[in-house]
Amino acid sequence: MKRLIPMALALALAGCGAAKPLQPRPSHSLPVAPYGALATPTPKQLLTPTTQQRPQRSDELLTASDERRSDEFDLPPS
Repeated sequence: MKRLIPMALALALAGCGAAKPLQPRPSHSLPVAPYGALATPTPKQLLTPTTQQRPQRSDELLTASDERRSDEFDLPPS
């Protein structure tokens, strides 16, 4: 019995690896084309995130160290 559980679990996980191209159900269709679009997007296009949904990092590394100019309004508390 102890050997049956891991084998059943491995068999269940092996079935998860089967990947097929995405298709709508036989009774359903793809969403209508967005307003202004010339064609209905494919499933791959619908699943690909845009740059607004997944923005790129824009962190700029510090390349040069510059001294700050003096701030005449940075006064000690009175």
